[in-house]
Amino acid sequence: MGEKIVEARGVSHAYVTGRPTLRDVSLDVAGGELVAVVGENGSGKTTLARHLNALIALQAGSLTVAGLDASDPACVWELRRACGMVFQNPENQFVSSVVAEDVAFGPRNFGASEEDAAGAAGRALEAVGLAGFERRDVHGLSGGQQQRVALAGVLACGPRLVVLDEATSMIDPRGRDELARAVEDARREHGTTVVWITHDMEIAGRADRVVVMSGGEVVAVGAPGDVLADEALLGRAGLEPPLATRTWRALERAGAVSGPAPVTVEGLVSALCD
Repeated sequence: MGEKIVEARGVSHAYVTGRPTLRDVSLDVAGGELVAVVGENGSGKTTLARHLNALIALQAGSLTVAGLDASDPACVWELRRACGMVFQNPENQFVSSVVAEDVAFGPRNFGASEEDAAGAAGRALEAVGLAGFERRDVHGLSGGQQQRVALAGVLACGPRLVVLDEATSMIDPRGRDELARAVEDARREHGTTVVWITHDMEIAGRADRVVVMSGGEVVAVGAPGDVLADEALLGRAGLEPPLATRTWRALERAGAVSGPAPVTVEGLVSALCD
C-alpha cells in the first residue's frame, strides 16, 4: 500500500436542510487498496462515492482525492480525471454504440490525440478481457460485458482511483465475477486504487477493508473477516452476513464445524476441505 489516495475528514452533506445524508464522515484509502463500502439503502454510501468524483459539491469537512482538494473548483477537471466512476447502469455512461469509440471518448475528452486515444482504448479493453471487441455494438453485449466496457472507458483515462457504484446490481453472478476479475487485473497491473460501493457481500469479502455505513455515518471499518462475520454489527446496519458466513454458522450450530467463519465462497470451500 502506498500514499493516501483518499483523505476525508468530517465530511457532511444534506440534500435538504436539516436532513443530513452524510454525518461527519472520516475515511482514508491507501494507494492500491480495494475498499468496499456497504450499507442499506439511504445509508449515505452513494453520496460519499459521488463526493470522490466531485459530482456533489463539498458542503462541510475536508476531502482530498489523489492530492487534489475537492473543495477547490479549479481542481474539478483534474480530479475527475484522477477518479473515474463506473455506475449501476452501464448504458447510462455510453456515448457511442461502438465499443472502441466509446472507450476512446474519455481520453479524447481529456485532450489526447485520436491515435493516442485509440491506443489507450485498445490497452484498456485488453486489460478487462475484451480485446477483439473493438467493433462490437455495446448494446449487443451481455450485462457483464457492458460493465467491463464501462470499466475500460474509465481505465483508458489512466485514473488513480476507480469508484464502482453498485456496478454489479444489474448483472448476473457470472457477469459479477467477470467484472471482479477485471478490477483485480487492473489493480495488479497498474496499482489502481478501488472504492467499491456494493450490497454484494461476496464482493465485499474480496476487499482489503470493508467500511460499513448506517444513517450517513461510518459505523465500522476493518478487515472483511472481522466486519462481515460480525452478525450483530451488520444487523444494526440493516445488513446480512455473506452466504458463506451464514452457511458456516448453520454448520456450527449443528456441531459440524468450529473456528472463524469464512466470508467468501472460496474461503468456505477451503475451510470445509481443511
